[in-house]
Amino acid sequence: MLRIHFTTEDFTRVRFAPRPAPVPELHAALMMLGAPHEELLFGRWRGRLLRALPGAAEPLADLVPGGVAPYFLDVLGETREEGLTLIRSARPEFVRSELERVYAGQGAVPPWIRGLHAGSPEAWRVLERAQRAAYETVLAPVWPLVQDLHRAEFTRHALVVAERGLGAALEVLSPGLREGVWEWPGAPRDVHVAGRGLVLLPTFHWRGGALVQDVPDAPVVLTYPAGGGLPPAAPGTPTGEDALAGVLGRTRAELLRSLTEPRTTTELARCLGVSNATASAHAQALRAAGLLTTTRTGRSVHHAPTALGDLLTP
Repeated sequence: MLRIHFTTEDFTRVRFAPRPAPVPELHAALMMLGAPHEELLFGRWRGRLLRALPGAAEPLADLVPGGVAPYFLDVLGETREEGLTLIRSARPEFVRSELERVYAGQGAVPPWIRGLHAGSPEAWRVLERAQRAAYETVLAPVWPLVQDLHRAEFTRHALVVAERGLGAALEVLSPGLREGVWEWPGAPRDVHVAGRGLVLLPTFHWRGGALVQDVPDAPVVLTYPAGGGLPPAAPGTPTGEDALAGVLGRTRAELLRSLTEPRTTTELARCLGVSNATASAHAQALRAAGLLTTTRTGRSVHHAPTALGDLLTP
């Protein structure tokens, strides 16, 4: 369980990020590229982007040799340039210690990482080129949409704060606020705000648990998954029903949309014009993705959408 520890003073320094931050959003998207357990919803998105990523972005993989990124990449910044500048301004000793941490026990270290450890200007240029290349491919096409989604998310929480108070807004995100400790599901970790302030930042690419930036002498940043569950689509790509079919496949999308009420496998098969076995197989795939639930009553089973399934089929 992730535990965020507050004092009374800390509680007055909690704020929602008013605008999205390009660098954290890019890093969230890159993490999803390496998360094959989200194959049903993100598989086609992942395949398209992996084919499109230029070679200049490949060094970024060297920064996460064991699936854990160095903390000097944890920055905010309201523009890409500001974020990259913050990364480049990290203290040399902090960069060295973080590279040593993520590469401990990971085998051979790529030459450019050794250069970064030594403070080589060329190694920093390699990192900057990689960040820019990844941004242009992964995030730039959908950035206007991310800005719109963030504006709606910020407004939603601002209204809750205005009407019911900050505590209620935090409970909407994770109902675990108890006597100065705010709990989130996830790996055990204790984070102490300790007067630095807490920034709440939504991400529209990451589907896992909350991500925490806990860098000395900087506000704690909690990045939480928001949005409807589908990866943001660039302008010109299908939206609405076509987008859902593009991600799930047309038959599974139709199955999910047909669940306006709980239905048996036989009823689903009749709605879709397929066999019971085919309907059952599609329901099993959607259940594995967390989009529907199945309950047994006597000899019958009934399928119903989960909250995420409802979000995808408004």
